[in-house]
Order: sequence, then structure tokens, then C-alpha cells
Amino acid sequence: MSAPLPTISIVIPVYNSEGTLAALLTQLEAELPKIASAFEVIFINDGSRDGSWPLIQSLASSRSNVRGIDLMRNSGQHNALLAGIRAARHELIVTVDDDLQHPPFEIAKVVHKLAEGYDVVYGVPAAEQHGFFRDLASVATKMVLQHAMGADIARRISAFRAFRTQLRDAFTAYAGSFVSIDVLLTWATTRFSAVTVEHHPRTIGQSAYTLRKLITHALNMMTGFSTLPLQLASWIGFSFTLFGLVVLAYVIGRFALNGGSVPGFPFLASIIAIFSGAQLFALGIIGEYLARAHFRLMDKPAYTIRRTVGERQNDDVHAA
Repeated sequence: MSAPLPTISIVIPVYNSEGTLAALLTQLEAELPKIASAFEVIFINDGSRDGSWPLIQSLASSRSNVRGIDLMRNSGQHNALLAGIRAARHELIVTVDDDLQHPPFEIAKVVHKLAEGYDVVYGVPAAEQHGFFRDLASVATKMVLQHAMGADIARRISAFRAFRTQLRDAFTAYAGSFVSIDVLLTWATTRFSAVTVEHHPRTIGQSAYTLRKLITHALNMMTGFSTLPLQLASWIGFSFTLFGLVVLAYVIGRFALNGGSVPGFPFLASIIAIFSGAQLFALGIIGEYLARAHFRLMDKPAYTIRRTVGERQNDDVHAA
């Protein structure tokens, strides 16, 4: 006797994607009945400047299983995802991008892998459809994620992921403004896996994830979810302390053997400059952590909801 089909919530952050949403929903409606006994599609409008929100309203008004959440400002992809994850009401959550690069027919792969006993499954593209520098920044970001998550699976993460809804209980109280869904999921489980999926090129619009934003996201993760920069500052301080001892030994040895000190202002100036630079670097890292603590004390929300549309609206939820 086969196991009953699960119920699935599809969470989609939306930013300036008016041209792809209708086609994406049509494909989802064709594929999801094959793998789910019930499903819903949640669009989170993340401060779009085009007609994305009116389109979401139209799609939700004509379908009982489509819901929309309109954020008051652009909060970022992961913040928007957090809003949708908290609003989901089915047993499994699948997150996909709004640009049709994640084919809906591949959802079956990640859901079936999840049924093997995993809690989180990523759909990893066989080949990335980005430029060289974007791919390079993505690799660097995943290396940072690997340290922040403490899991080897970080090298294979993507925005196409499926996980059990109960995992969100681990970060229900999380209220920081810097959000990484992948790190938050590690607070709940260590059962991660990945499957290879198709990844289609973007045909409409341009990605909002620029090289600069990827680098900023990586820095936010390092200082928001990891102590690696502090450890790096400690090692730099330790290394330069050893370097200073070596220089001291050299100066004392030269005095003992030759009866004179090390001549020259350039030598002294170079040593001072090296040590000053190391100190300023360490202070900068400490300052980043103090800034994170400052923003946390300000209690800045990860997102603020302007309005919702669709069945069983969460009108009582305005911020998180």
C-alpha cells in the first residue's frame, strides 16, 4: 500500500516578476496535483516596482489555493521567504524562485527525496546559468555558508529547497533583521540532502542578486551567524605577536653579536605600520559585531507586512 501524498506549500519571493508569475503558476498547477493531496501557492511581494502585486491579487482572487503577502518595503529574498514560511499551513514547504529557472516538474524529485527520511532537500542545478563573476561570488558565499551552517551540504545549497514545515518551530522566536533561511534550518535538523535538477536560463528581466549583493550577503552571514571573523582576528593577532617576538630576537641577537642596534627608520616604520594595520583590522571586525548587536537591540523587524490577499488571510500578523 503506497503512502498517502503529502500536502505542500509553495513559497515564492517576488521582485519585479510581473512577466513570469502567471506562467509559473500555470506550471505549478499542472505538476502539484501529481505529488500532493492538497497544495497552496504563497507569493511574497518584496517591494516590487512593477505590476507584480496587482497580478498577485488577480491570481489569488481567481483561485482558492493562491495567497499573496505584500511587504511594505524591499526586505531581501531570505526575509521575504521567512514571511512566507511563517504563513505556510501545509506539512511540507517548497521554496522556488519567481523567474522560472526552477522548473516546477522538478519539485517531485526533491519531495520524493524528502520521503526517504531527510528533513531538508536542495535541488542543485546541474549547471549554473549565470555569468563567471556571479558564479564565483556564489561559490564564495557557499564557502561562508558551510562554516556558518557547520554542514558539508552548504556547498550544494540553492534557493530551490524542500523541508518539513515543523522545522520552523526552531526559529519561531527569531527576530533579527539579517536572515539566512539555510542557517536557520540547521538550528532544527542535521538531516540534509540534495538532488540534481534542471536549471533553466532566465528569459525575462534580470536577477536582483548582483555581485555586490552576494558579497554583502556573505559578509552579513559571517558576522550574523558565525564567529569566524573574530577567530580570524585572534589568529592574526597571535601571528603578529609571534612576528614581533621574532623581530625582538633579531634585534637582541644583532646587538649581542655585532654590538650595535638595527639601523634605519624604514625598518622601524614598516614594523609600526604592519602592527597598526593588524590592530585596525581586528577593531573593524569587532565593530561589525557591535553593529550587529546594536541592530538586534533596536529590534528591527525582518519584514513588515502591508496587506495580504487570498483564503484565510493572516490579517492579525503585521510584522515579525
